[in-house]
Amino acid sequence: MLLPVPVRSSVWLFRRFRDEGYREGFEKGSRRGLQDGRRHGACHGARLSCEMSFYYGFAITWKCVLQNSIDGKSRKRVKALETLLGMIQSSPLDDPQSQKLQDDMDKLRAKFRQVCSMLSVPADFKDYISVAEGTSF
Repeated sequence: MLLPVPVRSSVWLFRRFRDEGYREGFEKGSRRGLQDGRRHGACHGARLSCEMSFYYGFAITWKCVLQNSIDGKSRKRVKALETLLGMIQSSPLDDPQSQKLQDDMDKLRAKFRQVCSMLSVPADFKDYISVAEGTSF
């Protein structure tokens, strides 16, 4: 049975507009996804960079404070700080998708907690950030 021409053309129009709408929606969704992905990546990268920079500044500061001490405990602490600094400097920061970066960050956080324990200071990085955010100049 043949359909009348108006019904056949309305089916064709429906398919055409549906396909065009799908393509247009897919393109807009793809662009939006890339924008959201870039924003999320930049935010995550900034947090990771902030954390790593904090660890670096923490280690340098404590190394300067302890480097002139001559007792055995201070030498062990300085050695642990130097290990922490070495871990920071050898991290693969140029490849943010690297699994090694995530593994290195886990090891770095563990080393930071160990150093904090040796120095008898709080090991929660978030505590230091919240203090810095409240500072105004």
